[in-house]
Amino acid sequence: MDLPTLPTQPDMDNTTATLDNQEEHSDIESESGTQTIDPNAIILAEALTDKAISWQIHNCKIIKKTVTQDLPLPFLYHYDSLDDAIKQTHPLTPELLLQFNKPMSAHQAAKLIGIDEELLTSPWHVKIIGSLVVFSEALQLAVRLHWTNTGKETQQVYTKDAADAIIAAFKDWQFFGRVDVLYKNNKQILISIDEQNPNTPALSAESLLTIEASSDYQQLLATHALAAIVKLEADKADLPWFDKAILERIE
Repeated sequence: MDLPTLPTQPDMDNTTATLDNQEEHSDIESESGTQTIDPNAIILAEALTDKAISWQIHNCKIIKKTVTQDLPLPFLYHYDSLDDAIKQTHPLTPELLLQFNKPMSAHQAAKLIGIDEELLTSPWHVKIIGSLVVFSEALQLAVRLHWTNTGKETQQVYTKDAADAIIAAFKDWQFFGRVDVLYKNNKQILISIDEQNPNTPALSAESLLTIEASSDYQQLLATHALAAIVKLEADKADLPWFDKAILERIE
């Protein structure tokens, strides 16, 4: 199998099949309502964070990018960016306090305060969303993940130029959203566990999901995607290949 040519598809929505809860049928103990984990099974979240596995990054790309100083901010943000000396000569008045949460441009805020616009520091608004595929040829497993610098609409960064703003914004980047799995090994079971502690010998039937071997990507259920992301975030500092690929892409 030549995984580097397989992990990404041109149309994610059309090529991804959603894993159904009805597939969670292996090793079900019907009387107790639990599933027993096959000792030889690959546990997705554990594998993704296993440094002993030779993981490679493929097709790290930017999906959406916003880097601008032109978006409005609440008046409070504009006023707080002023030097203390200017705040003393232009103290907050009852009229200004009424505007605290009103979104406006730096030009509007400066006019309201009665100062030159150049005295205000306008932040860069940064929001970059991207995706990547991490794959292991040995496991015949590829996982498509999504990443961003913030869960908010944008992140405000006070730097001189856009390039520095992007670098600063990605000091604490994060995984988020959907997770798609491509698994082609029909000789070993791949499972996902939607609980953070997979060490108990038997879990509820709803907690375990068997990911069948397939030639197409399969979208994980939301709870299982979240479990994988939580594990990745917890161990991210020990998985430098993610950081390297993303930082190289945004620069």
